[in-house]
Amino acid sequence: MMRTKRESSTQRGLLLIGLLLIALSSGFAKTKWVVDNAHSKVKFSVSHLLISEVEGSFNVYSGTLQSSKPDFSDATVEFAVDVPSITTDNEMRDKHLKSDDFFNAEKYPQMKFKSTSWKRIDDQNYLLEGDLTIRDVTKRVTFAVFNGGTIKDPWGNIKTGFKATTVIDRFDFGLKWNALTEAGGATVGKDVNITLNLEFAQKEAS
Repeated sequence: MMRTKRESSTQRGLLLIGLLLIALSSGFAKTKWVVDNAHSKVKFSVSHLLISEVEGSFNVYSGTLQSSKPDFSDATVEFAVDVPSITTDNEMRDKHLKSDDFFNAEKYPQMKFKSTSWKRIDDQNYLLEGDLTIRDVTKRVTFAVFNGGTIKDPWGNIKTGFKATTVIDRFDFGLKWNALTEAGGATVGKDVNITLNLEFAQKEAS
């Protein structure tokens, strides 16, 4: 049976629509990036006795970034930190931080972050907003993010690097232990400075 001109035209139209949808879907396919722990660091600092700062870090963490655009302007981020991996180079202090006075690492072994927005400011700077969960408390936080660029390493891997910083009030997350100095000041400050130096390796597009 011979096809009518109308049927042929309709089929060509459907074919063109199908090809357009395929092109659009491939254009919006997201590239996944995974944190390279060997070249990353999760750090924090807090004031001590109002005269100095104590620094610490977490040694076990994981994170992913997904974006369909090379400038990362539509990126989504998920990150998790293992609380028991905390270290401040002082065994007694680390044990105290893992206790219920602070993180209660046994009951709440992970801190988690999930992005809600990623706003491009210029070629290298962004504002990253998301939900941070510490213990059983989730609060919205904002990171200032700097992107150092994207490059292929000597082994053919595509890498990109970010530095993200923020300040949180530890009291907001239930980390409320404190003691007072003779002058009435806090032994441990309530503001915690967080710095993430993260290198990501590109994976297959999803």
